[in-house]
Amino acid sequence: MNGIIRTVRNLIFATAAMLASGLVAAAPAMAQASPAGYNMDEVIQTGHQFFGTTSGSLAQVVERAFQSYGLPNGYILGEEAAGAFFGGLRFGEGTLFTKNAGQHRIFWQGPSLGFDVGGDGARTMMLVYDLPAVEAVYGRFGGVSGSAYLIGGLGMTVLTRDNIVLVPVKTGVGARLGVNLGYLKLTPMPTWNPF
Repeated sequence: MNGIIRTVRNLIFATAAMLASGLVAAAPAMAQASPAGYNMDEVIQTGHQFFGTTSGSLAQVVERAFQSYGLPNGYILGEEAAGAFFGGLRFGEGTLFTKNAGQHRIFWQGPSLGFDVGGDGARTMMLVYDLPAVEAVYGRFGGVSGSAYLIGGLGMTVLTRDNIVLVPVKTGVGARLGVNLGYLKLTPMPTWNPF
């Protein structure tokens, strides 16, 4: 029993340290406006086509991301499923769109730990900021996430690694309540290993 408690405690401390270093580095910086970036009208139009009529407040969420981070130079459209009972898992797949490097199939998965209970399925649009090359998106992006909805909802979180920022915008169906620490691992091939 002590071994399990020690392992969980070490996982919490390692996740918190990883998140703190990523969030501190990304907080004050704003993304530079790039000629290769997507403007707000392009992203909102794509979001409305992708999410359909469930996204009445999509424009407000996207506007907040643009005010904080500027123009994204890529975005990911996809679907994901997640569940949690204090510890959770998330799996998703989609397509990365860029103006200068084309489209690329992408997969994500990740664990979470916190006061979080429930499950959901979501359509996800991730705005990608300061992506120097397609290969740079592969890896772990840490952040803090919160959910509070029954039946459906729209939400935005911020995940960071190095100078790259991901802003997932999700509209989901399910029942979820809580706050958690976790990361997403983006890969070019699907895997069942969230770590």
